[in-house]
Amino acid sequence: QVQLVESGGGLVRPGESLTLACTASGIDCSRSNVDWYRQAPGKQREWVAVISSSGYTTSTNVAKGRFTISRDNAKNTVYLQMNSLKPEDTAVYLCVVDSYWGRGTQVTVSS
Repeated sequence: QVQLVESGGGLVRPGESLTLACTASGIDCSRSNVDWYRQAPGKQREWVAVISSSGYTTSTNVAKGRFTISRDNAKNTVYLQMNSLKPEDTAVYLCVVDSYWGRGTQVTVSS
């Protein structure tokens, strides 16, 4: 049974940082692309970043320069390091592996 669990969300002030983790079981993340999406209240789900099985990474323009995606194959975990957070980054962040979705972790950026 495939399970993805996101963690690391929370309430932070503008300009602060968070590192999200997506930990998988029942599937080997190192063999797949892993994407991060986010969904803010009242908005469509938005793609944020991807890391490929070969380690190639790319992200949306909103995330470039602020967010970094990485993986730890030994832990079967993909991370999203988010710096210089803004109120508009407030959303539920979800990871996706091979069409399997986690339940998400809430990120709230507010002063």
